[in-house]
Amino acid sequence: MKRINKKTDSLIVKEELTYKRGDNSRIAQLLKAEQNNICAYTEEYLGRADKAEIEHFDPTLKSIDRDGYQNWFLVKAQWNNEKGSTARWKRHQPLIYPTAIDFEARILYDNGNYILADENDIEARNLRTYLKLDDAKLAEQRVFYIQRLKEEIKLSGLTSQEFINWRLSNSPYQSTIYYIRAIEEELNVKVNFDLLKNT
Repeated sequence: MKRINKKTDSLIVKEELTYKRGDNSRIAQLLKAEQNNICAYTEEYLGRADKAEIEHFDPTLKSIDRDGYQNWFLVKAQWNNEKGSTARWKRHQPLIYPTAIDFEARILYDNGNYILADENDIEARNLRTYLKLDDAKLAEQRVFYIQRLKEEIKLSGLTSQEFINWRLSNSPYQSTIYYIRAIEEELNVKVNFDLLKNT
């Protein structure tokens, strides 16, 4: 998981959208675009067949005035369900927010796994457990994904950066770029989603 950057010029804020019972498809659509079709927590691609949900990171804020854009993320429905109830949220306090400036310095990526920079960092530990960033199956999938990507890059004859840029620039392949933090850290590249806007 990468630190999530919330946009200062988000249309969600500009349009003064609020979460309400019923249709929140406009919020979901805008979050999906801002997140480049990537689940905020698992970093898996959100395809047409994937059920995605607006996730209220702090569930105690849901449907009250203090809820809003900074608390909303688009995630795979399964991950939202597993994150659980308000009671589970309360059991995992205190924790750092996914938008924290020092997020990636406190929760490190290491060969498919997310480890703590400081074993005594309770906030980072709680977030890792709360969002199931330490899920073994997902870590295994990240490892296999990166192995496959390295093999494809080798066969392509391109540099890692050229290969990632090429995939992002060609719409049939855009959905094959996910697990962004793993790509950037293991391949030493920058995943430039601005290339999507030029296709």
